[in-house]
Amino acid sequence: MTFSLVARCEETGMFGMAISSSSPAVAARCAYARAGVGAVASQNVTDPTLGPLALDLMEGGLSAPEAIAEVRARAAFIEYRQVLAIDARGRTAIHSGPNSLGIWTQAEGENVASGGNLLANEGVPQAIVDGFLAATGHIGDRLIAAMRAGLAAGGEAGPVHSAGMLIVDKVSWPVAELRCDWTEDCPIEAIATAWDVYKPQLDAYIQRALDPREAPSYGVPGDD
Repeated sequence: MTFSLVARCEETGMFGMAISSSSPAVAARCAYARAGVGAVASQNVTDPTLGPLALDLMEGGLSAPEAIAEVRARAAFIEYRQVLAIDARGRTAIHSGPNSLGIWTQAEGENVASGGNLLANEGVPQAIVDGFLAATGHIGDRLIAAMRAGLAAGGEAGPVHSAGMLIVDKVSWPVAELRCDWTEDCPIEAIATAWDVYKPQLDAYIQRALDPREAPSYGVPGDD
């Protein structure tokens, strides 16, 4: 009941992931990324421990394929899990257990991997990969383009209700973490709208955290 991608920007070293599902609050359970390390999606019958585990393994020196192999060896009920990973060199790996739900499949490209379950058709992950690779600009723009491409290719078999986008870069916290936990409208478009608002302020929010003395004004009523 989910489709997603994990990706790396070759120019900046940023990592990002985006995800959408018919389930509520999908990004709260399935989205993981760590600056300088990689990004992970842990989905299908979700085990939220697998994302941090894969990131720890990659931070410890394993490649994405090695980390996913170790996750498969350690995790309980791995046949029910779908886990996607990308590492600091852009290497990707995907585990899709045989008990993944409905139509499930996966696709990989340079600096990007996508997977999904309960899909409308088997072409959705490849459409997501192609959408990411065809897009230009900030990794956030490319993640949105990829998710729109996946939705246009059919997306999930039923309507999606939640979505999220997570981006990390250099600092220890996410530089963007946008979520739509439930809507009867398109959650991917809700995230896209939030990104249009957030993107111009992203650098200012980082600067305010690092040194508020050098940060731009807040530009809100009462900020004199």
